[in-house]
Amino acid sequence: MDQDSDNAATPQRRSDVSSAERQPEQAIEPLPSWLQPGNPESRWPIFIALIAAMAFQLAVHPRYAVAPRWPLITMEALLLIGLAIINPNHSTRPSQLAQTISLVLLGAITLDNAASAFVLDYRIINGDVSNDASVLLGSGAAIFLTNIIAFGIWYSELDLGGPFKRGAGHTVGKRRTPDFMFPQTEKGHLAATNWKPQFVDYLYVSFTNVVAFSPTDTMPLTHRAKALMTLQSLVAVSTLALVIARAVNVLK
Repeated sequence: MDQDSDNAATPQRRSDVSSAERQPEQAIEPLPSWLQPGNPESRWPIFIALIAAMAFQLAVHPRYAVAPRWPLITMEALLLIGLAIINPNHSTRPSQLAQTISLVLLGAITLDNAASAFVLDYRIINGDVSNDASVLLGSGAAIFLTNIIAFGIWYSELDLGGPFKRGAGHTVGKRRTPDFMFPQTEKGHLAATNWKPQFVDYLYVSFTNVVAFSPTDTMPLTHRAKALMTLQSLVAVSTLALVIARAVNVLK
């Protein structure tokens, strides 16, 4: 009788043991994609963007420039050289000092470009700008495009500690919360499990922010991300609105 009871209970006990063995595996959830190690990010897209920013400034003839362009071009060149020396091809060599210097230069570029936008807006409002449409369109385009590139670099360098820490995953750095939520990280089936946003993705976020004046498919999550996007939109909308309005009057 007892033996029959033991035999009857054996399958049940085996089932319980098997279930208990599976529970830890089922309880362990995979790390989000932004915390998983990934491939080092190529630096060439950001180099090309900085070269393009310098070309935009040089394309504006000094006679048409609202403010001197050489300080901005110099800072962009220094940032390009610094990034190229530290990580010429991929983000594989971390340097806190280099990142700090890069952010300082990037801040100076952003302030210079915002100041140029303010000067242009002020002169348009006061009627001090020449009636030559080249002054308006040339200066406005340089400010607008530099705004996109500068903030695209800001987003890339700040989100999850920058490109190196994003590539290294959760083992490097203490920041575990992303500044931006991309569709690929929110819905894993849209990309590889270890997908990481790269500079081109942040440049797209920067572009859509000044074109739509709001987030599109990528949402800012942190206060600093929202503050940067607000500042970028303010520079862009004021420049676009006043330049286009004035240019329309000039071309009539």
